[in-house]
Amino acid sequence: MSDTHRNTPLPTGNPGALDRLIETNQDYARASTAQNTNKAYSADWKHFTRWCRARGAEPLPPSPDLIGLYLTDLAAPAHTTQRPLSASTIDRRLSGLAWNYAQRGFALDRRDRHIAAILAGIKRKHARPPAQKEAILPDDIRAMVATLPFDLRGLRDRAILLMGYVGGLRRSEIVSLDARQDDTPNSGGWIQIVEDGALLTLRGKTGWREVEIGRGSSDQSCPVHALEQWLTFARIDAGPVFVRTSRDGKRALDTRLNDKHVARLIKSTVLKSGIRADLPEKERLALFSGHSLRAGLASSAAVDERHFQKQLGHGSADMTRRDQRRRDRFRINLTKAAGL
Repeated sequence: MSDTHRNTPLPTGNPGALDRLIETNQDYARASTAQNTNKAYSADWKHFTRWCRARGAEPLPPSPDLIGLYLTDLAAPAHTTQRPLSASTIDRRLSGLAWNYAQRGFALDRRDRHIAAILAGIKRKHARPPAQKEAILPDDIRAMVATLPFDLRGLRDRAILLMGYVGGLRRSEIVSLDARQDDTPNSGGWIQIVEDGALLTLRGKTGWREVEIGRGSSDQSCPVHALEQWLTFARIDAGPVFVRTSRDGKRALDTRLNDKHVARLIKSTVLKSGIRADLPEKERLALFSGHSLRAGLASSAAVDERHFQKQLGHGSADMTRRDQRRRDRFRINLTKAAGL
């Protein structure tokens, strides 16, 4: 707390109670953003303070001139051994600094000319169009699921793929699910299985939301059936839903899966199922990620846009439309509409 700045004096009296209050205050501040975002912001601050110390500068209070130099060094490092960062990563780093300064009682004005001009120049010179991941379509997900064995590990991974696909879930949302409400301190939501399907209560980037996952037309592709099979044979009735298994794949362990498992699972089943086999393996792996599940849902189901926005937890309709890109691509031919 030595670098904490306060604009108003804190009450004096019981130091222990005050320390607990400050700690609780910081816990609430961290809870306002997603866990992965908190980790990134923490890493951003550590990198910036190390950079300042190496140059004999102080990170507090914020100096727009200093931060402008920092952004420049990220885009064009003075040391040739360091790799320049992309414009989007630098923009994210700046957001991390602004958040960290706010937690310490300072305001960082991103519109200050020393910061805004440098950032605009970096984006103009180095920015690239965002790489969009390939959407996984219904035939793709069925082919991916078909590559999985029917041991305990295969039942788990089948439930992960189908639930993630139909629910339009983020990787972190999948692995943070608990069987019941308030089962674990690091829970990101819980599941309730009812007659018509599964109701998920999730804490995502845009706050709490409910996701309805209906039962499918066949057990082979039904996400709720896959989930029930996993929960039954893994004997999970409390705690994390998706956990690791023993080496032989016959016993469920207590450890919650990491969200990186979802990304690895998607890539491995894409390769095994032969999706986009016309491309070299390296290109195929680069095309698909955890977001491919979310984009696949939005690209496949022809329902009203507002239903997607609610299911996917998008903060704006623009995000939903971006994920619907494959479904709507060339649906309307404006060239012919213009008479050409």
